[in-house]
Amino acid sequence: MKSRKLREIAPELDSLRLGSGWSIDDLDKPQIIVESSYGHSHPGSAHLDKLVDEADKGINDGGGKAANYYVTDICDGEAQGHDGMNYSLVSREVMAAMIEIHVKATPFDAGIFIASCDKSVPAHLMAIARINMPSIFIPGGIMKAGPGLLTLEQIGKYNALYARKEITEEQLMSYKRDACPDCGACSFMGTAATMQVMAEALGIAMPGSALIPTHVHYLKDITRRSGEHAIALANEQLLPSEIMTREAFENAIMVHAAIAGSSNSLLHLPAIARELGIDLPPGVFDEIHKKIPFLLNIRPSGFWPGEYFWYAGGVPAIMEEIKDFLHLNIRTVTGKTVGENLDIVRQTGFYEGCHKYLPALGVKVGDIIKPLNHPIRPQGAIAILKGNLAPGGAVVKHAAISPKLMQVTLKARVFNNEESALQAVLNKEIHPGEAVLIRYEGPKGSGMPEMFYTTEAIASDPELIETIALITDGRFSGATRGPAIGHVSPEASEGGPIALVEEGDLIKIDIPARKLDIVGISGVIESPEAIDAVFAERKKNWVKPKSRYNSGILSIYTKNSASPMKGGYME
Repeated sequence: MKSRKLREIAPELDSLRLGSGWSIDDLDKPQIIVESSYGHSHPGSAHLDKLVDEADKGINDGGGKAANYYVTDICDGEAQGHDGMNYSLVSREVMAAMIEIHVKATPFDAGIFIASCDKSVPAHLMAIARINMPSIFIPGGIMKAGPGLLTLEQIGKYNALYARKEITEEQLMSYKRDACPDCGACSFMGTAATMQVMAEALGIAMPGSALIPTHVHYLKDITRRSGEHAIALANEQLLPSEIMTREAFENAIMVHAAIAGSSNSLLHLPAIARELGIDLPPGVFDEIHKKIPFLLNIRPSGFWPGEYFWYAGGVPAIMEEIKDFLHLNIRTVTGKTVGENLDIVRQTGFYEGCHKYLPALGVKVGDIIKPLNHPIRPQGAIAILKGNLAPGGAVVKHAAISPKLMQVTLKARVFNNEESALQAVLNKEIHPGEAVLIRYEGPKGSGMPEMFYTTEAIASDPELIETIALITDGRFSGATRGPAIGHVSPEASEGGPIALVEEGDLIKIDIPARKLDIVGISGVIESPEAIDAVFAERKKNWVKPKSRYNSGILSIYTKNSASPMKGGYME
């Protein structure tokens, strides 16, 4: 055991751990760190202390010694509407670094890592990959929907309706009161839910553990069993690098396509893969999404709230549907292969345990997870666009876009920040046939905040949702609906073409052809050569804006962040 060797080098370790409440006997046991994002920061983390307790029981009863560490996360929902959102993506980097410090500075033989939400899950997965110590990730589960199947992502829509005086303040307050009835990740397939699913699909979380509703006792049971299993991992020295292989990432992207997962996964999966020396270029997402159908009828691209996913069988059920595409022979954290795990899940009554919740809801499995031969759409939800507006690529979740916007030419309306664009939408200054460009919101510009309020304002406006598009070097919420193209690279702060677009330029979107091009100047279609000449002249006159951040973590991040299409990690 690593911990025993280090005790010989640093004898003070024994004294310090005894001073922390350990017994003499504990010092010779496998020492397991239990790292979580527990804190009262938001519903996705406020309950994790209970899961920490269950993991501790599993570890201690199994002959190990648990040590609890914490790095609390922030909530994108609480960061909305102000500059707090600029801290969201960089929090992933800081959390991963803090977990690395906890593990590397103190000896442990294995780890349990518990998180629920947008940045905490990828941060823990990045850290697991970076430290490459025997590890299990435990997803923190998902909350129930509120009355009338109300879920949090609808609040943005109701807020936009209130801003336009289409509902009263009392109505808005009633929606706010009921949107988060208990703890867990928000009940839709946003980034939090998607990344829990990705952890299981990567094989680093136990089968069936992603998105368990937090009121279902199975969440505590599987957490305790994971604690017990951590002892076996410590003894066997099964490493994350042997689990999260290139094939495992391909499996995860296949599952991502089938569930219409959040576009933010294109920031997180490449960043996790990079920690293992695996290159995961955006083209891989596009290729896989072309061949894997979209099957999951869960919000925001589908109808049902997120908790229903687990009732329908969760990740194992999705994997069963796309089984013929998956790499079934690769090893997982159970020590068994993906295929063996699926066989065990089928044979041990897992599906029956999930399905027993459906009759009371009046819903059938087939309402939630569509069969492979009758998909919601024949392709996954994500497309990678390229062209003279985005030479480095851009991301679009086309499953949430009207067919009317799949191939369209729009007139540019240009904004240098989200706040001004949002006001223009709410004040009815944006009209059908226009493309709202929001720039200088990439990683180097402002930290890459999400454009949630603007997308919701557009999606809730019946005049705009099928007639305009939003294009940005920023990112979107996993809850985003409607015509949104993000991660445009190179970003504006790097002098990318998006920085040079002017009012009235014509932009052609062709999602089937995977193209995003400037095709006209001042409302007039021009040849590609003429466009290039105009933009070359504009580039000569472009002046890089002075950074908004001269101190603090955002100063460090904006200077050192990678391209949005590479993962926005800190280099």
